[in-house]
Amino acid sequence: MPVFGELRAFVRASLLDPADEPSTASRRRWIVTGVTLIAGAVTLGWSLSIRPGDPLFYPATIGVAVVWLVGAFASGPLRLGHGRTRTGGTSRALLQGVILGGLLLAVFLAGALLVGRLPWLRGPVDVLLAHAGYGALPIVAAITALNGVAEELFFRGAVFAALTRWRVAVSTAVYAVATMPSGVPLLVFAAVALGVVTGLQRRATGGVSGPIATHLTWSLGMLFALPWALNVGS
Repeated sequence: MPVFGELRAFVRASLLDPADEPSTASRRRWIVTGVTLIAGAVTLGWSLSIRPGDPLFYPATIGVAVVWLVGAFASGPLRLGHGRTRTGGTSRALLQGVILGGLLLAVFLAGALLVGRLPWLRGPVDVLLAHAGYGALPIVAAITALNGVAEELFFRGAVFAALTRWRVAVSTAVYAVATMPSGVPLLVFAAVALGVVTGLQRRATGGVSGPIATHLTWSLGMLFALPWALNVGS
């Protein structure tokens, strides 16, 4: 059927066919990314341990983004990349990122319908969402977007560029490990799912612009829609 052919062509262009990208791995990248990973994981764990309602949470969260941003740019040059359309043309992969982020968001919201009925899974998520409930939503959204951009610049930018083999798998594993100090199992799972999608997109486009669009679509969508999905039918 034509629709499946179109879908197959989209998946190949946006995720599966790797871009021809020269390696930029270096000792400098290894050292900078290693130090940044430790600092970022510790800062993230500390920020999420802050009690909901404490005004320190937002500066701490911005601090996490600053750590990722400094590490990303200090590691060396970063690439924006170019997407390839299903017809063979090129783009900045922003539309592809929005589509992929929307699909990933739909999957997570569907899963949230189940999580909302399992207290042992929902509890840590409610604690995480409680932080958003104590601040003005536009400010929370801006901080969420800042962290999304910073994470992609570091994990799909600096970390990905520091690797020479198994780049999607290793960068995803590093991303997941960095979220473990948060103590939220579903946040670690989200890091794996998001890391796989954006890692494949990074490999296909040769840069971070597409993964940034994917991450922002997913994270901002989760911010606004996750509380609703958790409470459907409750």
